[in-house]
Amino acid sequence: MVLSAVTVCLVPEASAGPFVFHDDLPGACQQAAALGFDGIEIFAPSGHHVDRTELGALLRLHDLRLAAVGTGAGMIVHGHSLCDPDERARRQASEFVKEIIDFGAEFGAPAIIGSMQGRAGNAQSREAALARLAESLGILADHAGSLDQALLFEPLNRYETDLVRTVAEGMALLSAVGANNLQLLADLFHMNIEEADIGEAIRSAADSIGHVHFVDSNRRAAGFGHMSHGPVARELIAAGFPGYASAEAFPLPDSQAAAEMTIQSFRKFFPR
Repeated sequence: MVLSAVTVCLVPEASAGPFVFHDDLPGACQQAAALGFDGIEIFAPSGHHVDRTELGALLRLHDLRLAAVGTGAGMIVHGHSLCDPDERARRQASEFVKEIIDFGAEFGAPAIIGSMQGRAGNAQSREAALARLAESLGILADHAGSLDQALLFEPLNRYETDLVRTVAEGMALLSAVGANNLQLLADLFHMNIEEADIGEAIRSAADSIGHVHFVDSNRRAAGFGHMSHGPVARELIAAGFPGYASAEAFPLPDSQAAAEMTIQSFRKFFPR
């Protein structure tokens, strides 16, 4: 059964980012539960930022689960990259991600590698950057695996990276790493830019997809753009996808409306 989730950003530097709720974790949990979401996805400044006891109490109080935890603050706040040509810098990036993995693991939630994949740029070739990224992901997948957790890797669109942009490129990277617990995150916004056929891309990698960012073509909540979500839902349901469709969307026109539209669209495409 596909589960629903909504994003909560606790990173001040990402206050303009595509997250439905910002700053107020207790309030976000209350609103998510009131609307009927199954879980929340947290974007935190570090692995130590969130009080574990408080979060556990909030999840129990509102009968929510932690769906996933983001690592993008490593790039946004600290400039970390898992393909950095400097070995020491790559090690620092990995240590940041490990802290997030540890945080999520306490609640059975996988960590997401998105912007932390970095870029090739002028300092190194794309091939070299991909090799360094694969090496870093292998180390991090091993760490997640030791905690009995998956690790999620998210292909991004061409405006955000020059490394892994499509599901096919993501599958190639997973093959290069060779870690059984490394899975893809299928973000519909990025796929809307890079994939010729989103439904077919989902079908081609269904067994390797562990998480979905359920949004619309304009990065607003699903239902506020022009994307056709039917083919995506059909492929996920046909594959028996057991993970979360999580709203990593702009809070437009406001957080409440974005959350409401998301859950309405979720119920339309993933009826129970």
